[in-house]
Amino acid sequence: MTQPTEHAVAVVGAGPIGLEVAWALKRDGIEYVHFEAGKIGATMQWWAPGTTFFSSPERIQIAGIPLVTPDQSKATREHYLAYLRQVASARQLDVMTGTRVVMAQRIGKGFVLTTRPSMAGVGGPVEAGDAQGAMNHAGERQWQVGTVVLAIGNMHRARLLDVPGEDLPFVSHYLDEPHVYFRRRVVIVGGKNSAVEAAIRLYRAGAHVTMSYRGDEFSKRVKYWLRPEIQWLIEQGRITFHARTQVECIEASTGARGCGCVVLHCAVNGSTTVVDADHVLLLTGYEQDLSLFEMFGVKVEGDDRMPVHDEATMQSNVHGVYIAGTACGGTPVSGVKVFIETSHDHAERIVASLAGRTAPKPTVSAEQLLPES
Repeated sequence: MTQPTEHAVAVVGAGPIGLEVAWALKRDGIEYVHFEAGKIGATMQWWAPGTTFFSSPERIQIAGIPLVTPDQSKATREHYLAYLRQVASARQLDVMTGTRVVMAQRIGKGFVLTTRPSMAGVGGPVEAGDAQGAMNHAGERQWQVGTVVLAIGNMHRARLLDVPGEDLPFVSHYLDEPHVYFRRRVVIVGGKNSAVEAAIRLYRAGAHVTMSYRGDEFSKRVKYWLRPEIQWLIEQGRITFHARTQVECIEASTGARGCGCVVLHCAVNGSTTVVDADHVLLLTGYEQDLSLFEMFGVKVEGDDRMPVHDEATMQSNVHGVYIAGTACGGTPVSGVKVFIETSHDHAERIVASLAGRTAPKPTVSAEQLLPES
C-alpha cells in the first residue's frame, strides 16, 4: 500500500448535505477530499420510482442552485437525482464515487482513512446482496486527513420485524417498479409514508392490496395529500385494511394459492387472520448504520441513537470529527426530526468552526416543516 495522501478535510457521503458541505468548503478555499461509497445521492437510488418529496423545491435546493421541476410542482426522486448531478457539475465538485471508508485511525491531531472500491452505497438492497464485494480488499488506499465530516444520512438498513419467514424470496423491505405488482396479491405492512404511498400506487397499478398496521389509524406524519386518498380507498373496500394487527409469521405456499401467506395477530381480540400473498412488502422503516461512528469513536445516545455533537459547530465528541445532515438524527423512533431543510445550516456551521468564525443560527425547525395536524 502506498503512503497516505494528505488532505485538510475528508467529507464522507455525497447526498444533498454532503454536496452542500463540499461546496461550502470549496467556496471558502478549504482543501478537501470527498468519498461516496455508491453514486451521488445513493440512498435515493433505492427509493421507489416516482417517490415525491414532501417539501417544496425551494426548501430542498442546495449550494445556491435553484431546483426547477418540469411542471413547477414538488420534486420526485428522479427530478432530485438529476438535480444532484447538476449541482455536482455546476459547482465542479470532485466526488470519489464508488469509494467506501472501511477503516479510520487517529494519528496525532488527524486521521488515517482506509478506502476500498465499492459497487454499492451504504444501505439498500444492492449493498445487502454484495457480501462478496464487501470482503474484497483489492484497491485499498490510505488518506491522511486533519478533519472528517460524516454526512452519511440515516436510512441504511431495513428495520426488521424478526418474524419467521421474513427472509422468504417473495418478501421485501423495498418497493419495486409498480408494474411488477400488476394483478398480484400484495400485503403491505406499515402505516407511515412509504407504506401508504406504496398501497395507493400499487392499487392504481392493478394490484390487489391488503394493509396491516399496528395502530388504529395511520401516522400523523403521512403526507397530507395521501391521507384522504388512502382513507377513501379503504372506506370503499378497494384496499383491505387490518388495523391493530402485527405479523405473526410469513409462510411459503405448498399448494396453488400463490407464493405464500401472512399470518396476522389482532391486538384487540387476539384473533388470527391469514392473508394469501404473492408479494409481501415490510415497509416498517429503516435504521442508521453506526459502523462509521463506531470507527471514529463517536458516541450515540438516547432511544434514537443520535450521535453526540455540538449544535453550534456540528463537531462530535471526537475532536476533528463533524456530523452533517440527517446523519445527526440517528434512527428516529418517535418521528423524524432532521430533514434536508433543517440541515442547510450545517455546512455553514462546520466551515465557520474550521475558519474560527461564529456559526449562523438555525433558520428552520422540524416543527415548522411538519405540524402534527
